[in-house]
Amino acid sequence: MAAKKKHVPARTAGAAQKADKYDLYLKSVQAPDVDVVFFDRVYRTEYKQPAAVLREDFCGTAAVCYEWVKRHPKRRAIGVDNDPEPLNWGVKHLRPKISEADAERVRLLEDDVRAIKGEKADVIAAQNFSFQCFKTRDELRKYFEAARKNLAKKGVLILDAMGGPEVIEEDRREKTKFRNFTYIWDQARFDPITHDCKFHIHFRFKDGSRWRNAFTYEWRLWTLPELQELLIEAGFKRADVYWEGTDADSGDGNGIYRKRRSAESDTAWVCYVVGVK
Repeated sequence: MAAKKKHVPARTAGAAQKADKYDLYLKSVQAPDVDVVFFDRVYRTEYKQPAAVLREDFCGTAAVCYEWVKRHPKRRAIGVDNDPEPLNWGVKHLRPKISEADAERVRLLEDDVRAIKGEKADVIAAQNFSFQCFKTRDELRKYFEAARKNLAKKGVLILDAMGGPEVIEEDRREKTKFRNFTYIWDQARFDPITHDCKFHIHFRFKDGSRWRNAFTYEWRLWTLPELQELLIEAGFKRADVYWEGTDADSGDGNGIYRKRRSAESDTAWVCYVVGVK
């Protein structure tokens, strides 16, 4: 008889029990200050004017929305997510960090991102690869069509995408150390036929406690040609790829993304795909 597997609790005793997963996610994954600068640059480059209205699809805590409005008194933001938990977390923890006047210019919608509602946006951002929850061409095209309808006459849809051989390697874990914890990106499963994949985020703390599967994602890993083709099929006039430049000294990415038609292969990469209305 096979030995019983030892049960390992998702959160072990110690710092993990006291931790807040949304706070950890914000510190380890997101950079709203960097995001909003990029969104504004892309829009200004395309239309020679500043963007006023941001819609953040799959917004989670709406951290990007709050960052967007606090940077200019004429900006407005719409955050859309179908999960009330992160939305409420953002209202409790992030909204108080900006002025009441700024907060009044943020509207949160607990809804499907394919819903056609709210003010037309200049920029729609669907980040952190969340749009990959749509696993068929029809589903993803319909999302892109809905996003296009939620854009103003002059508008862009900004997606982030990832790829490279390391990204499809099963049982690969990438660890990043922060001040009081370690962030672990766990590539648990990749199916080469369907491109279905499963990723987890774990956290480990200085006292040795762990939070396993704090976040789990089951996606289809879409390729850049597929994303560009589907954007065009959905009615966007152009689908541009913004690729990260290389630091001349270190050979690593320099954090500056520019429009590219081709790029050198890399073992793991993250880029932006921009649909132009």
